[in-house]
Amino acid sequence: MNASIEPLRWDAQARALYMLDQRQLPEREVWMVCKTWQDVAQAIQDMVVRGAPAIGIAAAYGMVLAADGCDCEAAVAGLARTRPTAVNLFWALDRMSRKLKDTAAADVPQALLAEAMAIHREDRAMCEAMGDFGAELLPKAARVLTHCNAGALATGGYGTALGVIRSAWREGRLSMVYADETRPYLQGARLTAWELHHDGVPVKVICDNMAASLMSQGRIDAVIVGTDRVAANGDIANKIGTLGVAVLCRHFGIPFYVAAPTSTIDLSTPSGAQIVIEQRSSLEVTHMGDRRLVPEGVGVENPSFDVTPVDLVTALITERGVLKPLNSDSLAKLLSQNEAHSQSV
Repeated sequence: MNASIEPLRWDAQARALYMLDQRQLPEREVWMVCKTWQDVAQAIQDMVVRGAPAIGIAAAYGMVLAADGCDCEAAVAGLARTRPTAVNLFWALDRMSRKLKDTAAADVPQALLAEAMAIHREDRAMCEAMGDFGAELLPKAARVLTHCNAGALATGGYGTALGVIRSAWREGRLSMVYADETRPYLQGARLTAWELHHDGVPVKVICDNMAASLMSQGRIDAVIVGTDRVAANGDIANKIGTLGVAVLCRHFGIPFYVAAPTSTIDLSTPSGAQIVIEQRSSLEVTHMGDRRLVPEGVGVENPSFDVTPVDLVTALITERGVLKPLNSDSLAKLLSQNEAHSQSV
């Protein structure tokens, strides 16, 4: 199965980046046009596009637009300020910056475009590879729970966690996907359910507080999530609520798998304690659209992510294979092998 859903498209004729506005889903499919790097930065900040790999790809195209205006240095700084938790953003900006440094001034616009398109293309290929690796971990007729949206909408296409689910469905190993609604932004209810229904994969949405009940009834065989950053020791940062799901998995003896490309591994961050957790607007909690849900004057907390410690992670699924056990040594070895492979290609 090849997912036809794309979160963003480059228009060579218009020299513009088109983004599917994920704030409008599932009610409407609206495409936003970004013609400057500032447009891209605002779109990332406002969650027009979200998901660590997709954010990185968008930032890469933002650098292309910056090159058109000879504004690359400001673009790197501005784009880096948009979402602090997803390491793919900084990975992509670093890759684009290195290409900029190694390219003659006259060739910069086309060189950066080629690099951005390569990042986009490689992400899709990585997702398909990890999907195939991950599908082999699931039993036949598996019932899988996922949290947030780690699908085609969050990547260059196909998805990380949903890539595994798509591959499992294609191979006849899947019977049902349960999508946590993922409060407060409802990425599971709005986006994961929309994606899977779009592709004909059986899916049911559950409230976040229903997962324990389903697990206690023996109705979940595995949990698969994505991640925005893997620390050097194997701790993972993912959408708020992921930690609770991982704790439940440990209690009920259910495997908890994390799917992510190697670009999400950050050896410069020793552990989850050093990961910067993005704090988002209180309005996401206090309001549903224009309707206030929380009494006026009552404070809220709205961290966008939490950290799941490595000892709760059964395995990390990457484009290079399944990593188990997950620890600092295995992650460092994986990245060194990945670097050697890239140099030999």
